[in-house]
Amino acid sequence: MSGRVGALLIHGLGGTQYDLGSLNKILKKAGVETHAITLAGHGTTPEDLVSVRAEQWIDAVVAQYRELQPQYDQLHIMGMCMGALVALALAERVQHSAAQGKLVTLAPPIYIDGWSTPWYAMLRSLFYLIPGVAARMKVEEGEPYGIKNTLVRAVVKAKFERGDNFHYRWVPLSCVRQVDRLRAWAMGGARNIKAPTLVVHAREDELTSLRSADYLKGQIADARVVVLENSYHMICVDNDRDQVANSILEFFGFPPQEFRPRRRERGGEAPPQD
Repeated sequence: MSGRVGALLIHGLGGTQYDLGSLNKILKKAGVETHAITLAGHGTTPEDLVSVRAEQWIDAVVAQYRELQPQYDQLHIMGMCMGALVALALAERVQHSAAQGKLVTLAPPIYIDGWSTPWYAMLRSLFYLIPGVAARMKVEEGEPYGIKNTLVRAVVKAKFERGDNFHYRWVPLSCVRQVDRLRAWAMGGARNIKAPTLVVHAREDELTSLRSADYLKGQIADARVVVLENSYHMICVDNDRDQVANSILEFFGFPPQEFRPRRRERGGEAPPQD
């Protein structure tokens, strides 16, 4: 591939660039200049999310895209989880096309209907209507933390217990409402996406089922889907992370990367290593 290539990386709800695991490093090694944005309300404390609106996230990525796009022959857009919804909204807003670059959505939660979703989650829209409740109610991050690999899950759990600032332990329900607004916009605007699109989704995603991938495949004119067989929601750090990375590299037109063999843990799962 000739010319200057960049990628705008968008993290998930309550997260940071670490949501994307080693993708930043892997893309740089391939020759892609990466730009990771920190969305409003993130990187500080969960309380800062209470008053944030989805429009702020979209406006921020649109501004960064418009600043970066003239600098590159190709500028790809990539988002993880909520970041995938933001990426879809961005691609539609700026009419991102094959001439500008490609679009990658990682575990996009078009539907919140994964196997761990409690039945009462659908009642959250009622709480949105009660003044002050959504701002006070906390949605806790709990096991399995979106990770099937037990060793990696243990590391993440230890980080939470130490209070490491890599991901919020909880988010306010008011912020989940903003994600629901993003979901609606992504569903309504998917048919307008012009860029070639890659959807990477785990079959066992506990947050969002394969209906999300199928929906995007059916709505976006040029979309392909990669289904992962040994991961939960956090696909960039789970068992299939090498497949995720090489699927993206191939989609961007780069050769796959060879990864070191990994020590197998009991039960046959292979813990990710950098």
